[in-house]
Amino acid sequence: MTITFDASWWVILVFLTDLTIRIAAIIIVPRNRRPTAAMAWLLAIYFIPLIGVFLFLLIGNPRLPRKRRRMQEQINTYIHDTSEHLDFGTLRPHAPDWFTSMVTLNRNLGAMPLAGDNAAHLISDYQESLDAMADAIREADRYVHIEFYILQTDESTDNLFRALEEVSARGVTVRVLLDHWANRGKPFYKKTLKRLDAMGAQWHLMLPVQPFKGKYQRPDLRNHRKLLVVDGQVAFMGSQNVTDSTYNLKKNIKRGLHWVDLMARLEGPVVASVNAVFLSDWYSETDEILTDEIDLFDVKSGPGDLDCQIIPSGPGFEFENNLRLFLGLIYYAQRKIIIVSPYFVPDEALLNAITTACHRGLHVELFVSEEGDQAIVYHAQRSYYEVLLRAGVKIWMYRKPYILHSKSMTIDDGFGIIGSSNMDMRSFGLNMEISMLVRGEQFVTEMRDVEASYRALSRQLTLEEWERQPLRSTVLDNLARLTSALQ
Repeated sequence: MTITFDASWWVILVFLTDLTIRIAAIIIVPRNRRPTAAMAWLLAIYFIPLIGVFLFLLIGNPRLPRKRRRMQEQINTYIHDTSEHLDFGTLRPHAPDWFTSMVTLNRNLGAMPLAGDNAAHLISDYQESLDAMADAIREADRYVHIEFYILQTDESTDNLFRALEEVSARGVTVRVLLDHWANRGKPFYKKTLKRLDAMGAQWHLMLPVQPFKGKYQRPDLRNHRKLLVVDGQVAFMGSQNVTDSTYNLKKNIKRGLHWVDLMARLEGPVVASVNAVFLSDWYSETDEILTDEIDLFDVKSGPGDLDCQIIPSGPGFEFENNLRLFLGLIYYAQRKIIIVSPYFVPDEALLNAITTACHRGLHVELFVSEEGDQAIVYHAQRSYYEVLLRAGVKIWMYRKPYILHSKSMTIDDGFGIIGSSNMDMRSFGLNMEISMLVRGEQFVTEMRDVEASYRALSRQLTLEEWERQPLRSTVLDNLARLTSALQ
């Protein structure tokens, strides 16, 4: 008996499967997603079906698992409700109405209150920042909370690690959080964990991708925050990781690359808010509530007069808190906007806000790096230069071989932001970030001094120079721009 098989059935089966995938994609992909991101995913699924579907299943969900989102909601409700009637220092008088509305927005989205009587000092030297944190750690009596995207023991950070060892040896509790994926496989990863174990530190990986241990979420979600809190009295936050300025990577050392960063040393009631971010992340990773160290309810006036508000953001929140913060300030600015962002890949709303500011007659400057360390992001960023230049934005390119990694924005003469958040779609939707809104001329004056130092080490990109870009660069830029929307 001979069995025959009609190949036309295979054709029909493949056709029906393909049609089903395309119809399902139209229904599933656009839901609760930006139109640009939805279109990018649909194009990927339609033109490279197998790869597109696989990637969508792997990284198509930009949200944390439901359990973690519920934990973040519980934390937000707890902080918001219990701090509603507490005194967080004396606020500066005569705040403009728009600033009050921005504070309300940040409070509703990120739960943290606006605090007065704060001091904030900027540290722009890389090694000086590491050593300043080490000095603060050595003053600890109760606890040290340290949370960094990348944490490595090396020659540059040895002083900081020795400080942790010293305070741990005299009974101070040392708690450490570091991002799993950002550190895994990096130089000195195992050495760092062994050193933390040896000193007796309590440490945990943030957003671990360990499916065999029951810990899994979209693998490219990152906890990108950088912060340190000592006894609820002093805090540091900003853009710098705890690692050498080369990140100890052979490719960086070969190219002579060094990172340039900016950190802020904080004193005053705002330190409690920074600590609350750490406690929230600790709870999310460990299910442990550190009730004895919630300093949000034991706030003491600080040595300064700055109004500060901490804004946490990330995939655990319902909205893109940092993006809404940036948008609001840009639209409220009246004279000047200066942005420092190493990875600048704006969505349509942010791009419109910046170009609209130019059309309103505002002075707008953007600081980026002349050389990129991440090829796709670097080319995606370049694809926006022409529209920015034509609108009137002054683009300053920090000269290589340095990577300008600071993240800040100042508007007019009295308002600024510093933190870990880039102005790109990854920081808006996929990274857990921390930003600080500051009202106070003294702080902005310090920021202006830092911006002036960056300007002196940069060259201005002109429209005439940009129009001479070769075609191959334009093609690469545009292709990279398409991939940036895949969220």
